[in-house]
Amino acid sequence: MAKAPKLQVDPFNGTASVDLTVMTYNVAGLPWPIKKGREAALKDIKHEIETLHASGRAPDIVVLQEAFTPAAARIGAVYPNRLQGPAASDRSVTAAAPIGEDFRRERSFLKGERLAKVMSSGLFVLSDYPIVGSAMSPFQEASCAGYDCLANKGAMIAAIQIPGAPAPVQIMTTHMNSNRSSGVPYERSLAAHRQQADEIGALMSEGVNANWPFIYAGDFNTRHSTDRFDHNARILPGIFVRQHCADPDAGCEARIAAENGASPWLETQDLQGFVSGSDIEVRPVRAEKMFHEPVNGRVLSDHDAYVVTYRMTWKVQNLAAAS
Repeated sequence: MAKAPKLQVDPFNGTASVDLTVMTYNVAGLPWPIKKGREAALKDIKHEIETLHASGRAPDIVVLQEAFTPAAARIGAVYPNRLQGPAASDRSVTAAAPIGEDFRRERSFLKGERLAKVMSSGLFVLSDYPIVGSAMSPFQEASCAGYDCLANKGAMIAAIQIPGAPAPVQIMTTHMNSNRSSGVPYERSLAAHRQQADEIGALMSEGVNANWPFIYAGDFNTRHSTDRFDHNARILPGIFVRQHCADPDAGCEARIAAENGASPWLETQDLQGFVSGSDIEVRPVRAEKMFHEPVNGRVLSDHDAYVVTYRMTWKVQNLAAAS
């Protein structure tokens, strides 16, 4: 049975609303020898989420990145609805134009750019509410730079039906090409990142219903790069939560301290963004970090979990039935 949301009805303006909490978390579930000693931390992440879920304090929806290993894939097994992203053998299904021939010709064998994909996308969507539709695709085979090419990175969209809401909410997650850790020059990793953003745009054009609310959350790898962030902002609809919540009049409680205050959206790889649907308005009301404190003497991942609570509001015809 689906989780029962806590609907709030306002009889004065004829609306119903519900708060939806979405967490994005890069769990660093990389296999040996890329990373060593991750099993214990991944088990701790799994346990922490299970504890929160049992107490009713877990996010309604969790999206994971770098869940490559079996231990990482078991994180969030308590969620009744799970969607796994592209496997290592999957190929792109979008109609995006391929990356340029010069880029393809300069692929390096030593940096992994000419090797087969040895890891999946590492993406998961976990939900307390039913997943009623999906669309996904890895990036095209050559749309990567450096060591990132060893994973079949991509993007996926899950349509999730909150009981009582007039339409599903669409949740997209992705993990895009890294910068310095890719092992190649900045301009090459930037070209791959831009190509991946374009392919995400193609997937959205095919897999997103513009009448339904849309939330995107993932590891966009845009930290300290206006080039990367600005190109993503041109492709993705709506606005990033960190930009929205920087406005003191937005009514968003930002529980994340900015390092420099000027552009907090450039201080992190992990972002969320949103756009309302035709019948459902979406507005962030709180943004915070989770899993940033050590557990059993260790930091659980090289990323914090980034959690946003959205308030979804819609008009209702029958107030008695809605309540």
